[in-house]
Amino acid sequence: MTVFQQSPYLREQRQFPNDDLKALANQSDHAYIDIASKVNARTIGTFAVTVPIVTGEQWYLKGSSQKQQTLRRLYTFTGAGSIAHGINVSQIDGFTRIYGTFTNSTNWYPLPYVDVTAANNQVNVIVTPTNIVIAAGGGAPPAITRGWVILEWLSVF
Repeated sequence: MTVFQQSPYLREQRQFPNDDLKALANQSDHAYIDIASKVNARTIGTFAVTVPIVTGEQWYLKGSSQKQQTLRRLYTFTGAGSIAHGINVSQIDGFTRIYGTFTNSTNWYPLPYVDVTAANNQVNVIVTPTNIVIAAGGGAPPAITRGWVILEWLSVF
């Protein structure tokens, strides 16, 4: 039989006893635990440039029952080049997402950007042990005037 992880569903009603304070306290404790655990199991939509933020995702790798959380950080840029990310990559389990957008002051493009008609017009993003590297192709890719990259990685705590 396959066992699936439960989703963060929170029931909408709960009966609280009105004539037994001990039973009411017990039900209140259970209600709080239910709410806290379900709220903590959702994806957190906070993006910050100053510090990594816990995303709320739970990853179970290699059949392990121990969960790992992911962290997220936002980096801004104003052109192609390198951005120091400040992550000690030897102390993480790996990146789960590397993504972003940029503009040429007229249009917005996804990062990485793929030009379907000319491969040398693409804009690439890679993460080295110390930097985020944004590289424009050798053809005529869109000019990069500003944008952001979001890194998400597996924590080891």
